[in-house]
Amino acid sequence: MDFRLLGRVGAATGAEELQLGPVKRRSVLAALLLKANSAVPVEQLIAALWDDAPPTHARTVVQGHVSRLRALLASAGAGEHGVGLMTQGPSYVFEVPETLLDTCRFERLARRGRLRQRPADAVAVLGEALALWHGPALDGTAPSAPLRAAAQTLEEARLDVVESLAVAHERLGDRAGAVAVLQAEAAAHPLCESLAEALILALYRAGRRSDALDRYHRVRCLLADELGVGPGPGLRGAYETALRGGPVGAGGGGPVSPLPAPGAGPAPVPDARYEADARYEMAGRYEADALLLAPAGRPPAPAGPAPRLLPRGVRGFLGRGTELAALDRITGAGNGAVALVTGPAGVGKTALALQWAHHRQARYPGGTLFADLRGFGGVPVEPAETVREFLIALGVPARDLPDSSAAAAALYRELTARRALLVVLDNARGTDQVRSLLPSGTGSAVLVTSRIRLSGLIVEELARPVPLDVLGPVPATELLAAAVGEERVAAEPEAADRLARLCDGLPLALRITAAQLAARPHWRLADLAAELADEQRRLALLSLDEAEESGVAAALRITVQGLPPEAVRLFALLGVVPGPDLERYAAAALLGRDPAVAAEALDRLAGAHLVTEYAPGRYSTHDLVRLYARGLGTDEGALLRLLDGYTATALAASLAAEPGEKPCCTLPREAPADAPVRTFADRSAALRWYAVERENLAAAVTAARAAGHDDRAWRLAVLQWPYVVWSVRDGWAPLLEQALEASRLLDDPDAESRVRALLGWVLTREGQLSEALAQLELAPALAARAHDPSSEAIALVNLAVALDADGITDASLRHVTRAVRLAREAQDVLTELLALQHRTHQLLARGDIAAAERCTAYALALDDHGVTTGLGALRRAALRLSRSEALLALGERDAAESCTRQALAEAASQGFQEGVNRARSQLEALGRPVDLPAAPKGGDRPVRS
Repeated sequence: MDFRLLGRVGAATGAEELQLGPVKRRSVLAALLLKANSAVPVEQLIAALWDDAPPTHARTVVQGHVSRLRALLASAGAGEHGVGLMTQGPSYVFEVPETLLDTCRFERLARRGRLRQRPADAVAVLGEALALWHGPALDGTAPSAPLRAAAQTLEEARLDVVESLAVAHERLGDRAGAVAVLQAEAAAHPLCESLAEALILALYRAGRRSDALDRYHRVRCLLADELGVGPGPGLRGAYETALRGGPVGAGGGGPVSPLPAPGAGPAPVPDARYEADARYEMAGRYEADALLLAPAGRPPAPAGPAPRLLPRGVRGFLGRGTELAALDRITGAGNGAVALVTGPAGVGKTALALQWAHHRQARYPGGTLFADLRGFGGVPVEPAETVREFLIALGVPARDLPDSSAAAAALYRELTARRALLVVLDNARGTDQVRSLLPSGTGSAVLVTSRIRLSGLIVEELARPVPLDVLGPVPATELLAAAVGEERVAAEPEAADRLARLCDGLPLALRITAAQLAARPHWRLADLAAELADEQRRLALLSLDEAEESGVAAALRITVQGLPPEAVRLFALLGVVPGPDLERYAAAALLGRDPAVAAEALDRLAGAHLVTEYAPGRYSTHDLVRLYARGLGTDEGALLRLLDGYTATALAASLAAEPGEKPCCTLPREAPADAPVRTFADRSAALRWYAVERENLAAAVTAARAAGHDDRAWRLAVLQWPYVVWSVRDGWAPLLEQALEASRLLDDPDAESRVRALLGWVLTREGQLSEALAQLELAPALAARAHDPSSEAIALVNLAVALDADGITDASLRHVTRAVRLAREAQDVLTELLALQHRTHQLLARGDIAAAERCTAYALALDDHGVTTGLGALRRAALRLSRSEALLALGERDAAESCTRQALAEAASQGFQEGVNRARSQLEALGRPVDLPAAPKGGDRPVRS
């Protein structure tokens, strides 16, 4: 029998694999095997299964999985192998001989291999230990903290054996074998310093000095970019050994003379130039491999060779033609031009800067300076420190450096005045970090990268910004293809497109995704896309290691650090926002602060590229940013504040859009009455707000329902009625159906009647009469129960409209008659106009012309308190058209024409296209010329088609 933890957790008897079942059962087995032959409390098993708060029935779940494991072991004859799963009080003990557990065999072989005196024996035994691994430790288990920590411990033990195996290969004289062993692991663990140190020394001893130096530079850049730290002492020591060409021990074999690169002659003798370069590299500033491999000589004088200090560019750089051209235009203008590349974390700012600088540095004979200012992550570099390093690079001996920062800055300005330099300042956090590093010569150029808008640099130094956004679908897919192979991407083009979308087109995320695929050659792209589709796991998968200390989440965390408190708090609340974007009033509601404070916080987040201002005053976030913000946690009242903010603003918009109408609802009782609300100058402004916020309001309804805030859900839907009226065939039914379910759960007859009346009217206009009647036949009685005569009158009119679609009925006549009476008793003139409008339509359809003329005369004489816009004006236009029909039928052609022209003007001013068409037809029937009135001015709503 055999139990495996070094790879996918499993158990087998001979060639027969035990079917362990779901992830949680496999996790229970793993947790028991990790402490084999020891008591494991149930609480520890629960912690291994659930990373967050366990359910109330967690103990029962664990007991069920233990019971099933016992049955599996019994069916496999585990007892014959000395295997058993015992209960010991509140704990379980998995009894198993150590020889049956791969972790125990691995530890035993590792110890034996390290003790072998003969290198060949050590290589064989350590190789046998590593052969026990079949993938990541504890694969297939729950991603809980205890199991992740155990898997990390096992992985570290494996890497220790890898390094021991490399030492054994070197003792055997197989330096190429040592390099091969370490290279594969270093690629899989790019941030593991001990592996990098061992590989650098192995490459150097194998005569590959330039590769050793290159490896150091790559790891140093990764440590700075991803973790914000510099290399540790061991890694720096390995680099210094390779740099100086000094002796180094190989495992336990004593000193080994450095081997020269093939055809390179003897190793160079260290001199002051190497000493200076070592200091620069250990400070994490730049690399100058051309100088490192030059013949020995005296230290350069101040007028010595031009420094070329750029790190190596990023492999697989693709696209960005527009941005590269922009950098050419900016720097081509001369006069000490400053280009500022800005963009979110992981978008590839450094890659762009290095790509451009490597191809353009020949334009600058004075040399190229580079500094990683570490503005995000780690301790930011002081400008004075960078100035000193630049001075040394420009040929000033260390002993001649000025003592004060001011004097050093003055000397830097003096030296750069005579040179045409390219200065690349990477990862800047503030203008103060950059200002003293700008060269004074007009023939120089400066390229700065930052995650935030350096407004001070733009204002003070006339820096020209080059914003860098995420990649589009095509270049994102090309980046994947470059990293994992075109054949693999071509075989699954749809999956590749989906991966690009799930990564938000962020180059950092795409490169991590490519690394995941490269490490799993047996995976299909669709497999990883399915994993990334899980929003709960996406950010974890887009990290470079299991500890999630690097990758997308780490980059976002570092960006947020240092922002003002209100901006940080607003960022943490972005995960609450249900819709695609927000503006300052929504942000103010989230924060519970004044809109001015919210606007400042939004501006700071936009400056840090955590949100995007895609239109004036409107901000959106990428999915990965939203997922990260959602994981930060938030105060429980944030969503409710946002919903109440939307509700209050929608109420204000409805009153501005239809000033004569009675409000269809009030704010919820517990909603704050003094919350800041957007004001609307006129009806057009209110309708524009409805149009812009439609997706957000729909998402808010869904979020309110999911959170149990049904009293907000129905209000947010019904308060959009003014916009519904003007775009009735625009798919409103699903939203109103959600509102209906919310009102039914509340058992609120007023809410339910209003939702059913509006939903029924929408369905009527869509031609779904049977579905409309199912809603409208219930609405009047519900409104009566709520004692709201205006609401009942509107419901009766809407019901009559649906009934009259197939011809006027006595029932519909009674409904409209009652609606007129109810509105009149409630002194609701606009609702009475609505009822009289349909009453006139019924009379004309039945041929009662005289009654229709009297009805319109009465309606048009009603005092509507001067309402000249919105539905009041629309109803008057409709009544005038009906009156015109009646007058024409009675032979009063002049009066009919006058009435029609008034109706045409009103309909056109309100964008009532149906009324415009009717008026034109009636004028043509009268044989009169049709002169359309002038189009509405700026703020008025245009005629709708």
